[in-house]
Amino acid sequence: MPANRHTTAMITTLSALALTTPAYAQDAPLNILATVGMIADVAQNVAGECAAVSTLIGPGTDPHYFSATPRDVDALARAELIFYVDRTLEERLADILDNFRDRTPTVGLADATFDMDTLLEDPDAPGTLDPHLWMDVSRWARLAPVIADSIAAQRPDCADAMADNVERYAAQLDALHSWVGDAIATIPEGQRLLVTAHDAFYYFADAYGIEASEAIEGISTASEASIGDIREVAAFVIERGVPAVFVETTINPRTMQALVAEVQSQGHDVTIGGALFSDAMGDDGTPEGTYIGMIRVNTATVTTALGGTLPDWPEALADWAQDWDIPN
Repeated sequence: MPANRHTTAMITTLSALALTTPAYAQDAPLNILATVGMIADVAQNVAGECAAVSTLIGPGTDPHYFSATPRDVDALARAELIFYVDRTLEERLADILDNFRDRTPTVGLADATFDMDTLLEDPDAPGTLDPHLWMDVSRWARLAPVIADSIAAQRPDCADAMADNVERYAAQLDALHSWVGDAIATIPEGQRLLVTAHDAFYYFADAYGIEASEAIEGISTASEASIGDIREVAAFVIERGVPAVFVETTINPRTMQALVAEVQSQGHDVTIGGALFSDAMGDDGTPEGTYIGMIRVNTATVTTALGGTLPDWPEALADWAQDWDIPN
């Protein structure tokens, strides 16, 4: 994909900064800090041995709510390259990230990768970005070459190796994208209805044929859900005959439990179909602690709970499955 104006400006800046990097440092792995694991996993797959990538906001932590501690600020200060999604996701970090921009290459990947008018908006705040881009694998894959270019600006000798890594990883994500679509297509029509704790799944719905995506909380989780919000979603569940709703790993399950109780109090049956990874991946050292694994388990949870059947795991991802001892 040709670089847009945001990417061009970013690379020009990073190239200029690279010229000031001491020669001895050029041989060391680049110290990269990503705000969320979904970025960190892509960055490590792209960088290989050219970078050491760490994550600021860990598993089970809501990036909308996350506020930096002095230790977090120290980690940002030590980083040679910082990646984040967009200030609509890392809401309470936005000012700190802006401050670091003057001293450290700091890349907002949504803006650097996309023309913003091609992305989804918050339906409750027109003109405000929905930042949950990783829920559409085909969109998220487009970050890989931007990340590679950002690293190559400081480690130019790594450019060829990273180009190979981007090609390999892109093939994996292309296979994952197709698998998710095939899985969701097995859910009977009329049951492709995704009800979650907050509006993190519009991209998933848009990309994979979900008929409707409803949530108790909005794009941001900064405000508490009200009884009225719960009753509104309960009415949708009853009207559409939704068989299962989903909690999220970064949000207290009590609102979804209250939703189920409200639906059942009106004589209708609904279950909690499982927990979805929305704004954070799973624990380090688990399949769900990778981007591919996060999307895999979300898709499996949604598909089976709503009456679908999982297709065979793609051959292009056989090595990934083998690495995690997951049967194909």
